Amino acid sequence: MSRNNPQILDSKHLFWPLAICLLVVISNLPYLYAQEEFVYDAKGRRNPFIPLVTSDGRLVKLDREEAKSDLLLEGIIYDKHGRSYALVNGSVVAVSDFVGEYQVLKIEQNKVIFIKNGETTEIALKKEGE
Repeated sequence: MSRNNPQILDSKHLFWPLAICLLVVISNLPYLYAQEEFVYDAKGRRNPFIPLVTSDGRLVKLDREEAKSDLLLEGIIYDKHGRSYALVNGSVVAVSDFVGEYQVLKIEQNKVIFIKNGETTEIALKKEGE
């Protein structure tokens, strides 16, 4: 290094300032990436951060008719000749299939009738927007 040219610095002069800067950055890394835990307030609605499908491909049960039963009727494929199917609690069922402790007794165009312990339960298909 030339002593006559003060603008040129060699590596000996740059080592300690760079080392100190690096130590300051490394010691502050936990504070740089620390975040407060965020809690989402759904305000009675579905939390959009929870997936709608489980890891094994089943649909998540979003809402239930708790007053009636543990059955959620999501759709009906109706056939007047008796080959009807219903989507209940994320599963496709036909007449005589079981959904938990309930057995499918009848599938009609707008409702499904279940039986459990000799008592029937009718679940009507909700229209869009209900």
